[in-house]
Amino acid sequence: MEQSRKRAKPGRNPGSVGRTSRPRQAEVAQLAGVSQATVSLVLSARTDGKAATISEETRQRVLDAARSLGYVHDPAARRLAAARNNLLGVFSFTATFPTDVQHSYYPFLVGVEQEAAARGYDLVLFTGSSAGGPDALSRVRLADGCLFLGRHAPGAELKRLVADGFPVVHLGRREELEGLAWVGADYVSASRAVVEHLAALGHRRIVLVREDDDAPASTDRQRGFVEGLAAVGGDAGPEAVLRCADPAGEVTAERVRALVEDGVTAFVAEETDTGAAWRALDAAVREAGLGCPGDVSLGLLGAPPPDLATAPVPMGFDVPRHQLGAAAVRLFAAMVAGEGTHEPLVTCAFRTGETAGPPGRRP
Repeated sequence: MEQSRKRAKPGRNPGSVGRTSRPRQAEVAQLAGVSQATVSLVLSARTDGKAATISEETRQRVLDAARSLGYVHDPAARRLAAARNNLLGVFSFTATFPTDVQHSYYPFLVGVEQEAAARGYDLVLFTGSSAGGPDALSRVRLADGCLFLGRHAPGAELKRLVADGFPVVHLGRREELEGLAWVGADYVSASRAVVEHLAALGHRRIVLVREDDDAPASTDRQRGFVEGLAAVGGDAGPEAVLRCADPAGEVTAERVRALVEDGVTAFVAEETDTGAAWRALDAAVREAGLGCPGDVSLGLLGAPPPDLATAPVPMGFDVPRHQLGAAAVRLFAAMVAGEGTHEPLVTCAFRTGETAGPPGRRP
């Protein structure tokens, strides 16, 4: 009786002439006269009970057919079958992905890249230019998970990703989004240390200049500042914090001079990705004709913008961006492995700088 499925002889390569596509397992199965499932078992070199049921003759026939067709494993297909691509997404909430070595995000990316490479992940980069509409972040699902960088991340979209079980890690504290994993720097302790340093020099009237938003990094810095003032017996009243919607327009030379005449001997500003608070404070002090640290001391809760990173170096602290990037990848790997969703806060390094000294003369 003629068999219902005719087996082609290994060695024939039907359809191979002039082809440009990769041979598929279905073609190997047709040439070998077996099912595609059998081809998959043989070519994946499985050693479990299912593969053991395949005879040596059938296995060899599949291998001969694959060799004849020039079939090779498709790594992407195998990863998809395992529901893992070894791809780690990185989403930056800026229009252009930061590649300038002077950009504040660049050290984050160096830490991410080095740790990802060490763990066998390739990176897929996404930017804020693709944001828009209710599914703005849906493209990150192309990867196994995603790291997010940004002062203002869209909470609703992140919550949806978390609810769907998609591995997400935010670089920066985000406790307000329940279930979102994050890594962060200890801005509270670092900001408190800046105030304590100024107090040790003799300052008691200190003013914080910050932007007018509720970004966790800003609230952490303010919390550390206020706690530091309270600890040293300084004036921690509402006038100790200037919260500015427009620092350049609100922190003027006239305002700074008036505060100094009223007894303020030191100012500190928060670091942000725009550097707006520090830029405004630095410009106002210079325009007011005040010497630093002779007339007034200055501190920066972070590092100065690259274009202002010249002498004198401001007293303050350095954010460990490289370590934070690496910590985010470690946390992602731990989440995927089911080993935890927490990394300890990273300590910021205090910077003595050159802008702080004992309280000086009054103008």
